[in-house]
Amino acid sequence: MDIKDWLIDIALVGMVLLQLRGRRLTAKTLLLPVALAAWAATKYLHEIPTSGNDLFLIVATTLIGLALGAGAGLLTRVYHNDAGEVIARATATAAVLWVVGCGFRMAFQLFATQGGDEAIGRFSTDYHLDPTAWAPAILLMALAEVIARTAIVAWRAREALLGSSDRGRLGVQ
Repeated sequence: MDIKDWLIDIALVGMVLLQLRGRRLTAKTLLLPVALAAWAATKYLHEIPTSGNDLFLIVATTLIGLALGAGAGLLTRVYHNDAGEVIARATATAAVLWVVGCGFRMAFQLFATQGGDEAIGRFSTDYHLDPTAWAPAILLMALAEVIARTAIVAWRAREALLGSSDRGRLGVQ
């Protein structure tokens, strides 16, 4: 792991932890995690191996990412304040789900680069995996988690805005 990898992982965790207090949602705050994950994908995702059990590994990790991201998105409170701004406030459970995903990826990267490569190689051989399938699997997990959470929070923000405009038309606060 180089410094950029650490910074991206820390930034992704930090973005959700900042939302524990509640944070105004903007296009920037919604799209920054997607941009970070997309940048990492363009840097590291060159091909998706599908031989042996590689496709199973990739689908499984992607689905885990989707589940963690969807859970984090659904468990984030999205509402509008009195000024009409849309606020996202991550619940503790949403933050835990997000940190579990990011933490797993960080731990795996650390393990793989700090002596665990032989164990990963043995596991890969035992389960008919190409050792190069792990990087795309982990990256697709991250992309799925980020996109799922962002899409759900954006949809809920839209619903909060539509709900506030309906209340404004009806004269309800």
